[in-house]
Amino acid sequence: MPTFSTLRIDTDAAHPRIARLLLNRPERLNAINDDTPRELRAAVEWANANPEVHVIVVEGAGKGFCGGYDLAHFGEGQIDHPCQQESAPWDPMVDYAYMKRNTDDFMALWRSPKPTIAKVHGAAVAGGSDIALCCDLLVMADDARIGYMPTRVWGCPTTAMWTYRLGPMRAKQLMFTGDVIDGRTAAAWGLANASVPADELETATLTLAERIAGVPSSHLAMHKLVVNQVLLTMGLEQTQTMATVFDGITRHNPEGVWFRRYAQAEGFKAAVQWRDSGRPIPEGDDARARIAELEAQLAQARAHAQRPSD
Repeated sequence: MPTFSTLRIDTDAAHPRIARLLLNRPERLNAINDDTPRELRAAVEWANANPEVHVIVVEGAGKGFCGGYDLAHFGEGQIDHPCQQESAPWDPMVDYAYMKRNTDDFMALWRSPKPTIAKVHGAAVAGGSDIALCCDLLVMADDARIGYMPTRVWGCPTTAMWTYRLGPMRAKQLMFTGDVIDGRTAAAWGLANASVPADELETATLTLAERIAGVPSSHLAMHKLVVNQVLLTMGLEQTQTMATVFDGITRHNPEGVWFRRYAQAEGFKAAVQWRDSGRPIPEGDDARARIAELEAQLAQARAHAQRPSD
């Protein structure tokens, strides 16, 4: 079996036609780092190259499915990165190239000729919801949560799957509010195929996977291609291009820079608490003024840290 640093994949011992792809950074709530998208794509490719596998179940280790990008690193840390450029003026195309590659890697789940099922417990939020919604089917625990809170500030879902999975009205509601919904609501809205009590999630997911696994793989591939072609004809690829460009803008406009500076100065938990509370997000000139104050605060803290101790 292939070896990865952020996930594992293997065939189910009792059900060899089912591959189990486990996001495996439980100490970070399976948060996405630079390696995760590449490894996810490689794991899907491994499953597709295995003729015995007919269906892929994607799940998370520990307390939840995936908490999104590891923003304690990307948001709070003092880094210069293709998707968070600090040392030079923002280059949209560098940002776009990095995030589009991640999007394409997540979409390996959607392109996979073999059906993919997201088995969601705990949270599938922000970038974690991108992974879940790139899967063909979604089975959730009743108390699981899914949503994209960074639409409030510092993010735009690059896979753009919400509208295609929910329709425009519900998608707008979640994008405008940044709210999360539980498994029961996701099923009622048609986002999830099923929502079950947490202790029944494994059984419900395997029951669905086994039913699919009995179909010849060529038939599964053809049916998936037909459905996917509808989304492509509707403009999925063009929508993802726009969303990925907009994602970069949200991280480098005044509101996005304020959020990052606030996370650096006060800690990412404090920044997230402000973002998700419903408290107005600083914008425009107010955001610029707060950025200046926070940068002065950060400079003072760095100068103090560099002083020799008495």
